[in-house]
Amino acid sequence: MELSDQERLIEKLKRIEALFADRAATTGEKAAAGEARDRIRERLEKLPEPAVEYTFALRNPWSHRLFVALLRRYNIRPYRYPRQRRTTIMAKVPPRFVNETLWPQFVELDRTLASYLTEQTNRVISESINKDTSDVEVRSGQALPATTTLEGGGDFQASV
Repeated sequence: MELSDQERLIEKLKRIEALFADRAATTGEKAAAGEARDRIRERLEKLPEPAVEYTFALRNPWSHRLFVALLRRYNIRPYRYPRQRRTTIMAKVPPRFVNETLWPQFVELDRTLASYLTEQTNRVISESINKDTSDVEVRSGQALPATTTLEGGGDFQASV
């Protein structure tokens, strides 16, 4: 039976987590992700150093959601203070855990997820809007000073 793109992505994310739990995962292991999570939680609880308050700023909404989910997976409660941006994530975590496990694991998971989302976005655009999904051409010269700028990402803002 052939796995769908989404199922392959989920399997890859589970293997990444198993990797950060210092354990090689084989394809046939169904409980690998759960066991890896438990090992990481145990290691986190055994760290002798106290938790330090960290500020994480993740502007990409997908990366933000992924990081919050990763924190919660390890029973770390993400929060933010009043007047902090929605993109800010605060968490109390031992520095060694951040440096050796949490952040490297997040970077690898984020890279994998971003690659998948880019592939899927390009496929959907290619099939529904235009087959050419290449980047824009780079022209020599400079933009005119009175050029209008529109910024996307949900809230569109125009400036002249």
